[in-house]
Amino acid sequence: MPFFTPLNSWEAASGSVRWTSPSNIALIKYWGKTGLQQPANASVSFTLDACKTDTRVQFEPRAGGGLEVYLDGQRNEAFEPKIQSFFQKIAADFPWLQDFFLRIDTHNTFPHSSGIASSASGMSAMALNLLSIDQLLANGTRVQPDDDFYQAASYFARIGSGSACRSLYGGLVMWGAHPELPGSSQDYGTRWTGAVNPVFSTYQDTILLVHAGQKSVSSSVGHGLMHGHPFASQRFAEAQSRMMRMEAILASGDLDAFGALVEAEALMLHALMMASEPYFLLMKPGTVAIIEKIWDFRKQNAVPVHFTLDAGANVHLLYPASYQNVVKQFIDSELAAYCEQKAYICDAVGQGPVLLEADL
Repeated sequence: MPFFTPLNSWEAASGSVRWTSPSNIALIKYWGKTGLQQPANASVSFTLDACKTDTRVQFEPRAGGGLEVYLDGQRNEAFEPKIQSFFQKIAADFPWLQDFFLRIDTHNTFPHSSGIASSASGMSAMALNLLSIDQLLANGTRVQPDDDFYQAASYFARIGSGSACRSLYGGLVMWGAHPELPGSSQDYGTRWTGAVNPVFSTYQDTILLVHAGQKSVSSSVGHGLMHGHPFASQRFAEAQSRMMRMEAILASGDLDAFGALVEAEALMLHALMMASEPYFLLMKPGTVAIIEKIWDFRKQNAVPVHFTLDAGANVHLLYPASYQNVVKQFIDSELAAYCEQKAYICDAVGQGPVLLEADL
């Protein structure tokens, strides 16, 4: 379902485009999909700021197309089949791909494949670059990202990685059709349309790097195990119900209710993994220790700091910006010891992708 007019012809041209696109952290999780990367339930996420992918694509005419991927300046052939597969799925909408060679240089500001949704930032950056090249080849002028452009980027990013469609906008982004959420869609992410208390506009996310290496089970495999999962139907119904609870919480600014729901979602996500057939476990001993420390700290200090987890061992510590100093002290004194090399990333709600370069 393209959102632009496919090109019928283009002049031989070369150039480069470059975007940064952020990762995102889901508050209500999507776990399980149908069709071509469509979610089994609706989800909503915070777009991040510091955790992002910087991707530059150089393109030049070459019969038969082709691509090379460079990660941090080094050729990474292991990434190329996934990009090639993505291109094959969208080839009908980008017919010029067969006549251009692409050199893709990419860099993450955070560890790859460790549960911080590198596929979300990476595939959203890739979709933005492809649409930018499309515009340059169509008219030879500067790229003009408007609402249709970002919606198209979200649509195509979803085909590469489901959660990538939520990285095309800043703030709160929803994805997945829900009968009570206007504008929600199976095909692309959209800005959250409900009321949002100002406290959430500067919310902090400190990511505790319990395990910075590659996960033992990929998210794609985990999603697939929801087919035939003994609790799948109950999970999908509960997620839809929780989206409505989250709508009320975001409007009210009730931080205790927010944290309780977000933590319940994180634990349910990992419970689904542990109840899959075959079952698997992505949390590490340090993950559990950090969670217990958070619970104790919150009880003793009445500080609204809560956790969520993505599909990995790392812990996302969520809290209002006004508590940055006290939470930083808590991290350094009690939580960093459970992180690899005491490493963590200070992040916050971000404003979305940024175009850095577009030259023909």
